Amino acid sequence: MTNQILKILLLITLIKPIASFGGDGERKNKKTNLLFIITDQQRFDAIGKAKVFPFLKTPALDKLANEGAYFTNAYTPCAVCAPARTSILTGQTVENHGVRKNEYAYNNPNEGTYCPIPSFDQILVENGYYSEYLGKYHSPIHLSDAYSEFSYTTNKHNVYTTKNKRGYQLKMNEYKKSKAYQPLEGDLVDRYFRNYYTPDPIDMRYQKGEDYRRTHYKDKNKTLKLAQPDGHGQLHLPEELSISSYQTSTLRDALKRASKQDKPFSLTLAYFFIHAPMLPTEPWYSMYDPEDMPTPASIFDEIKNVPYKNANNRLSLPEYRDPEKVKYMMSNYFGLVSEIDHYLGQIMKDLKKYGMDKNTLVIFTSDHGEMLGAHGMREKNVFYEESARVPLIMWYPGKIKPTKVSSPVSLLDLNATILDYLSVEGVENNSVSLKPVVEGVENRKYTVTEWDYHGPRQPNYMVVSNDGWKLITSYAEGHPELDVLFNLNDDPTEITNLIGENPNAMEYKGKVEELKGYLIEWLTKNNSKRTSLIKNRNILPEVKL
Repeated sequence: MTNQILKILLLITLIKPIASFGGDGERKNKKTNLLFIITDQQRFDAIGKAKVFPFLKTPALDKLANEGAYFTNAYTPCAVCAPARTSILTGQTVENHGVRKNEYAYNNPNEGTYCPIPSFDQILVENGYYSEYLGKYHSPIHLSDAYSEFSYTTNKHNVYTTKNKRGYQLKMNEYKKSKAYQPLEGDLVDRYFRNYYTPDPIDMRYQKGEDYRRTHYKDKNKTLKLAQPDGHGQLHLPEELSISSYQTSTLRDALKRASKQDKPFSLTLAYFFIHAPMLPTEPWYSMYDPEDMPTPASIFDEIKNVPYKNANNRLSLPEYRDPEKVKYMMSNYFGLVSEIDHYLGQIMKDLKKYGMDKNTLVIFTSDHGEMLGAHGMREKNVFYEESARVPLIMWYPGKIKPTKVSSPVSLLDLNATILDYLSVEGVENNSVSLKPVVEGVENRKYTVTEWDYHGPRQPNYMVVSNDGWKLITSYAEGHPELDVLFNLNDDPTEITNLIGENPNAMEYKGKVEELKGYLIEWLTKNNSKRTSLIKNRNILPEVKL
């Protein structure tokens, strides 16, 4: 009998740790966890749930969207990486946090006073959370001091490399020593990870190799450098050595570590893809036949009366106005989307396996979109929908009911939203919780996106209203060519600017006044130094608030 009792006691001891993390999400600490997943350059319609591309397979994302809050009109704070990511982390507008260019993310935190507001993760750690950040880190490095399992090195220019990237490079170095790592005839080496790939016809070096040089459309003596977005084709690596596979493995390891913590957790996975170079491995490269890809509806837009005629060096990149070549880009892009969706499914299974699925707020989004041939251009950096509008899903069983949110919202508000759902008090910033919007008690009238990369030489603000109107404008006086008004209801592909050189522009005076009023309200609320510039700026003759 004594031996039987001892065996039972031993069995209970062995079972207890497993039971404490059971499938119902019961743990010692009842606080809400956060799993934040952000891709790079995923546009709003690059998800099956959007039903824009019927062939697109994203079952894991669709499941999250069907079971949680699916936002159909979510916009980036700024359509470029570092400014957007820093706004998400700090809840500050781009003007207020100061990281208005990608390179500013690498500024020495000891020089100057930019970005003094803490990130939501720093606030959570101060309130007893365990936190890790995996994947692409593209924000001021002083915002990372809350993370466990995080380190970086700097060079003389203070440019840093995180441990995540170094780990992948080390793994790749081992593979490159094997006999399996051999180039095929005609292969090129990508300029980011230095791996072999077979180029597609849209690749700038396709059939031209390293000798190809692109010149500026106005100045044939001005050579454009080879850049990340120039790479398109099939990456010759095993599926398990793709960067998305590796980054997923780091998060799965982090989930395992978090499951052993008594503290609640906040984990972020920032995927490198779907950013260029768009080089999927198999089976994702062959998942979507280029011949089946649709032609972007606005690919032949001549961009008249809109200040984006040569945005992103558009006129020097004619291949993105070639429907047959753009199809290759689309095929690769959607393959990379489906790859990430595949790994998202594994992540969600792990969350359930560790018994944390019912006690975790999961947020999925992207920092900005991708033009993908729309208006004959690539990348982001503009206020077109394909560039500025992003997917946003919030999933929290029992706390967030299945709902579709059509209000225009900004990722700027994720900071306050996260702290609201996790019942943690934040600091004063520019972020406003989306929880009332999710619960249907509030409907946002408008949202604003910023752009101040090159000052007032380009449009600086975009205002989108809940009735489908978009105003694009600048804080520069005397530059009416920077003002645009789109009616997204009648003109979803954004071809026709209703003001500017339109002889009937004055018909839209009332709508311009309304949207300009929203912008002034937003600038005032966020203590912008440019409020008076917008107030005094005549967007249309006799329109002055």
